[in-house]
Formats: sequence, C-alpha cells, structure tokens
Amino acid sequence: MRPPRVGVFGLLGSGNVGNDGSLEAVLGYLRAEHPEAVVDALCGGPEVVTARYGIPATRLHWYRGEYRTASRAGAVAAKGLGKLVDVVRTAAWARRHDVVIVPGTGVLETTLPLRPWGFPYSLFLLCAAGRLVGTRVALVSVGAGTIGNRPTRTLTRWSTRLAAYRSYRDAMSRDAMRAMGVDTARDEVYEDLVFALPAPPASTPSGPPGLVCVGVMDFHGSNDERDRAEEIHRRYLDGTTRFVRALVEDGRPVRLLTGDELDRPVADAILDAVDSPLVTVAETASLTDLMKEMSAADTVVATRYHNLVCALKTGTPTLALSYSTKSDTLMARMGLGAYCHPARETDADRLLAQFRELERRSAELRRTLTERNLDATRRVERQFAALTAALFPATDHAHTLREAP
Repeated sequence: MRPPRVGVFGLLGSGNVGNDGSLEAVLGYLRAEHPEAVVDALCGGPEVVTARYGIPATRLHWYRGEYRTASRAGAVAAKGLGKLVDVVRTAAWARRHDVVIVPGTGVLETTLPLRPWGFPYSLFLLCAAGRLVGTRVALVSVGAGTIGNRPTRTLTRWSTRLAAYRSYRDAMSRDAMRAMGVDTARDEVYEDLVFALPAPPASTPSGPPGLVCVGVMDFHGSNDERDRAEEIHRRYLDGTTRFVRALVEDGRPVRLLTGDELDRPVADAILDAVDSPLVTVAETASLTDLMKEMSAADTVVATRYHNLVCALKTGTPTLALSYSTKSDTLMARMGLGAYCHPARETDADRLLAQFRELERRSAELRRTLTERNLDATRRVERQFAALTAALFPATDHAHTLREAP
C-alpha cells in the first residue's frame, strides 16, 4: 500500500511555543503509530518547523507581510492579492495529502485580538479545499469559544462544518461550537495535546521557600475589547510588577517565563521596574524548556494557557492569571479551581493572598496533580486511538492483525 500522505497545518513555527508543542505532540504520535506516513506542513514559520522537527514545510501565506498592518496602497493591494493567491496555493497543497491535521491550539476562539481575514480565513480555505478535493481535514483537540464578530464567526462556523473530523480539548469548546450552529453530536472531548509530551521529574521542595516562576504575557484583552486594550494591558502589567516586587521583598527568587516572542518586552519591563538580582528571565524556545524551569520551582504563577498546561503537567502548584474561561476550566479539571485570578483586574494584594494560600497547601496539591495528570494522559491516548480509527482505518486494521495472538 502507498504510505499515507499527512499534512499538518497552523500558525506553527511562528514564535508561540504552545502551538509548536501541540505540533510536537502530533508528530510524536505519527512517528510512533504511523511511521510509514509521509509528513509535511503548511505553516507560519516553515524554516523553523523544518529545522526543529525535520519535516518539509511551506509558508502559510503567499504575502510575507500578512500579519503586518498594511497602511500604504501597495501593501493593501499585495495583501488583497495574497488572499486570492492563497486560494489556489491552499487547494493545491491540500490535494497532495490524504489527511491534514490541525494540531490542537485555540484555532476556533478569539480570546486574543484576531482579524477575520487572517488565520480564520486561512482555516476556512483549508477546510473548504479539503472537502472539494477529497482530503480529510481533522481539527484535533482544538479550543473554541463563542465568537461575537460576525465575519469571524461565519468563517469559523463553516470551517468546523466542513472538517471531516473534530474533537475538542474541553467540553466548553464543544458547547461553544454547538451554540454557534455546528452539529457536535459525533464530536468528542479529550484533552489538550500538550499532555502527551514527556515532563521532567518534579522537584520536592525542602527547606525555606524557594524559586517562584512567573509566566507573563503581552496581554491586551480579547478580540471584543480592542477599545480598552491599553487600559487592560497597563493594569495587568502594573499588578504583575507589584506582585513580583512583593515576592522579592520576601527574599524569594523569581524566574520570569514567556510563551511567545511577543511576551519578552513585558518580561523586560518587569525586570527593569523591580531592579533586583533576585529577578531573572528564562530563555525558553519550547514547552520542554518551560517544563524544565517549572519543575525546579516551588510554585508557578502563569498567564498564557499553555504555560498553565506545562506547570500543571510538571505537578507544580500553580496559580492562574486567567484571561479566558479556558484557563478556569483547565484549573478546575486539574483540582486547582480555587487558584484563578482575573488577568484583566490584576490586584497584587489579592494575588499575593491567593499565592500564600496556594503555598500553604502545596504538598496536598502536588498529590492531586499527580492523580489528575494520569487521567489527562489517558485522555490524550484515547484521542490518538480515535484519530487512528477515524483517519487511518487501513493502518489500524494492519496494527490489529500484527498484535493478534
């Protein structure tokens, strides 16, 4: 039989380690369960994906300035032409594959600022092309949310309807798509794909209180809060800075973590404002790097969703600076629902009180996280088994024959 041709699709290799971690989890699954598959990517950062993961990759957009604001007539015309060229490019790429996997991440949500003619349009092109050329498109353990902006909502709804396979990382995501008019009767809920990645062994704190990891984010509110973006960002930055300063005044070393290239200026601003040798910034290029940092900490306080996933996966007691219901849902599922603080209304005094309560229960919460992580890993394993049955039925049958007594 001809080896299956599998494509992976998304804003991969573009500087967001959460997106790349989801890709890494899917590639690990393909290499373990379907080593015969021929894999390549259509993605945001093809050079990074090829160098880091060893697969051929094509640029997602014909126009290289897709995510830069177009202010001049020439740039506006080039961006518009790019939208037309991408119709042909996406269809031609999809046609070369039997299956295209969109690996996790919040591809069906607008918890961060997002224009409809950016990634929502690209995802719609993929799903429509897949339906036209007979390529199965799978949205695997994705995140979703109810979308207010009408063009974005329309593109997202049709992308989801046209996909051949859908699963979600939480029940809230499935409910959101149902509320937007998608028939989700056959769609399953599993777990975020990042829980499939190996985690370093968690340290066991001993002696006086030690390192605190604080994951920061270039946070300006959601897609529907653009008019308040600077106010939201200022409050988040001020509150987080005051919290870090309070930790330093208690003699605690603080390690600032990022989850995207965009977050580094926030970390630098906190570093400059606190101005203490106890505060450092970690250089992290992957979720593996993040987990190594977090596993060495007594406690983690984090904003970005996949920073939270990494902290929880290492079994480290974690407090969420939550910017979305998805963070609250994740924390509740992992047994830490009481330790969420709204990122939009970051209050250093209340955050510090929650932090101290979290540390008081540290030993108990570490035991809880050990149990919940086992459950999360099993759910991801069930996701991959379901994916094989849905997208690789011939291969699945061959595996069954080989394993039969």
